[in-house]
Amino acid sequence: MKLEFSDDEVRFRAEVRQWVDEHLPSDIRHKVHNGLYLDKSDYQRWARILGARGWLAAAWPEAFGGPGWTPIQRHLFAEACALAGAPPVLPFGPVMVAPVIMKYGSAEQQQRHLPGIRSGEVWWCQGYSEPGAGSDLASLKTRAVLQGDHYRVSGQKTWTTQAHHADWMFCLVRTAAEGRPQEGISFLLIDMRSPGITVRPIITIDGEHHINEVFLDDVSVPLANRVGDENRGWTYAKFLLGHERSNIADVNRAKRELRRLKRLARDSGRGSDARFMDQVALLEVDIVALELLSLRALAQAGPSGLEMAALMKIRGSEIQQRYTELMMLAAGASALPQAGGPEHPFAAGYGLPYAAAYFGHRKTSIYGGANEVQRNIVAQQLLAA
Repeated sequence: MKLEFSDDEVRFRAEVRQWVDEHLPSDIRHKVHNGLYLDKSDYQRWARILGARGWLAAAWPEAFGGPGWTPIQRHLFAEACALAGAPPVLPFGPVMVAPVIMKYGSAEQQQRHLPGIRSGEVWWCQGYSEPGAGSDLASLKTRAVLQGDHYRVSGQKTWTTQAHHADWMFCLVRTAAEGRPQEGISFLLIDMRSPGITVRPIITIDGEHHINEVFLDDVSVPLANRVGDENRGWTYAKFLLGHERSNIADVNRAKRELRRLKRLARDSGRGSDARFMDQVALLEVDIVALELLSLRALAQAGPSGLEMAALMKIRGSEIQQRYTELMMLAAGASALPQAGGPEHPFAAGYGLPYAAAYFGHRKTSIYGGANEVQRNIVAQQLLAA
């Protein structure tokens, strides 16, 4: 595998870095580089800036309004954004549901939904997990019954990230009880303003409100909002999960946070602790290895599909947990936030939330499919081959 970038790719990286440096708002940059709280306005402001340039849809083909970049160009763009201190693009719209709509959706669905996703104006959330169906997603029980030209949907979703901000939800529902559980699932697009939807916050151990419970009580969803064929939603869900799990790896954010960890170690005095710095060095080696795995996937020089996404998800989530733990250890007593501010306990000026970040990243090895399940996928797909 050739790891050197071509002259054109080097020029592309320089151009993208310059554009990001010129257009990323300084207050957002400051928050990201210092691990401070980002609210919806921060994420959406940056998304709209990218959308106006046509770069929020970085992985989209030109036929759907994307830049038509190669996989390597997309990697270099993500690297430029992360290292500059840009907030992550929330993936539910542009990275997750948009490819499903492009591949399996009707022309009407594409015309209705893709422009708002591409511009950053419309927010989405993911209605997959349920109280009794997480990693075992095929056990979901949310029911959709077709009545004329509408489905009547009833059930509960949980751990639904950003549901309290979302305009739309892409949702897996059960439309048949016969046969294998995977064969009775359909994929619906649900307007979050629909009567019968209740969103209840879940406050996580880091004090944040990212996730929610969503209750659907006899919600009317037009038949036109079903993607693809009835009872084939499992096929579309697997296609989407490959995008989600690869996105979780987020090697470029890890590279940026490694820089922050080294600064923190220097400023806190832990930089002279050889045993601590050994752990930082081991982390750096693993980040380099994850980047090489990502480039290998981009070069299509290895396993592909769900098994590669699973490998990247496992390593990426574990690395995120390690760098947040090392930051907390480096900060010592300073890892604890000061008394909460009037708007948010970890708002700017109220202490850097190293402990909160540590607690918040405990969930990365669970969401998107628990790492134990991902290892089973790797074993089944690769070791049995």
